[in-house]
Amino acid sequence: MKYLLLVVVAVHGLIHLMGFAKAFGLAAFEQLRVPISQPLGLLWLAAALLFLLSAALLLAAPDWWWAPALGAVLISQLVILTSWSDAKFGTLANLIILVPALVAGLAHAPWGYRAQYARDVAAGLATPAAQTTPVTGADLTHLPPIVQQYLRFTGAVGQPRVANYRLRFHGALRNGPDSAWMPMVADQQSFVAPAERLFFVDARMFGVPMTAYHRYVGPNATFEVNVASLVKVVDARGPEMDRSETVTLFNDMALLAPATLIDPAITWEELDPLTVRATFTNAGHTITAVLTFAENGALTNFISDDRSRTLDGKTYERVRWSTPVSGWRTVNGHRLPDAEARWHLPTGEFAYARFEVVDVAYNVVGR
Repeated sequence: MKYLLLVVVAVHGLIHLMGFAKAFGLAAFEQLRVPISQPLGLLWLAAALLFLLSAALLLAAPDWWWAPALGAVLISQLVILTSWSDAKFGTLANLIILVPALVAGLAHAPWGYRAQYARDVAAGLATPAAQTTPVTGADLTHLPPIVQQYLRFTGAVGQPRVANYRLRFHGALRNGPDSAWMPMVADQQSFVAPAERLFFVDARMFGVPMTAYHRYVGPNATFEVNVASLVKVVDARGPEMDRSETVTLFNDMALLAPATLIDPAITWEELDPLTVRATFTNAGHTITAVLTFAENGALTNFISDDRSRTLDGKTYERVRWSTPVSGWRTVNGHRLPDAEARWHLPTGEFAYARFEVVDVAYNVVGR
C-alpha cells in the first residue's frame, strides 16, 4: 500500500511539470489546450516539487510525508480548476493522496497519541535520574540462584543500574486466534523510580492506520486505541487495567531490563532449580508471576494469572497470560529476547502479539 501511494504521488507530481513546461514554452502538450500563464506555471511547478518531496519522504522519513503532500494537493487543485477541461481527472489523484495525508497529519496533531507519548516522555526525562552505579555480584546475593544466573546470562552484572530504558519494536498484533495479523511498530519509554511505562503503537489493519497508547503513570493505567486517528474504539481504565499493566511492567523488567530485578522489594520463592515465583508491588498494586529458565540461565517464559483481557475497554476477562521466549539476540550491545505474548483462554491459548526489538538504549538523558 505504501509503495502504491508512493507511485501515485510521484507520477502525479511529474504530470504537474507539464503545466510548468507549457507556461514557459519549454514543450508543447496537445492535451493541454487551455492557455497557462507563467504565474500559474510557477504554481504547477510548486505542486510538482511538493509532490516529489512527499514521495521522497515516504521512503526516507515516512512520519512527515503528509506535510508537503497537503500543500501539494491544495495548490494542485487550484491549478486544476483553472484548466478544468484539460486536467479535471487530476482531482481523483488528489483525493487518493488527500485521505491518507489527512489521516497521517491527524496522527501528529497535538491531541493525538503520538504527541501525548512525546510529552509524557519529555516529562519523565525532565526529572534527574538516580545515580547509576554498576550492578555487582553482591547485589545479587538475595536472589534465587537461577535468577542470579539469569542476570549474568544477560550481561547485567558490571553494567550500570537501570534508571530508564527506551526501545523500538517491530512486530504484529491480532485480536483473536482467527484474526488477521496487523503489522506494527511500537515505541516504549519506561522509568524505574518512580515506575512509569509509556508504550505507543502504530499499526495497520487492512491498510487502515490504527494507533494505540498504553500509559502507566503513578497508580493508574490506561489503554486507548484510535482508528485512522479519528474514531476511538478502545478506552480501557480502572482497577483491572491498573493490575494488568502492573503485570506488564514487571514483565518488561524481567525481559527488557533484568538489572531492575535486584530491587529488594520483589519477593522471590524458588519452586524448583529452574522455576521461581515472584511477587511484585507498584503504586499499591501487587501481582505474582512464575518465571522459568533454561540450564544456562536464559529466561524461557513468564506466566501470570493477574492480567485481564479486554477488546473494548468495557468488559474484562481475567485469564492466564504468558510471554514465551523463542531466542536471544544482541541489540546495541545488549542481549535481548525474541518473544510473543499469549492469552490462555478456556478454548485454548494463542499468541496475540509478536515483538522484535530493533533499537534499545538505557539511562537515556534528554528527549
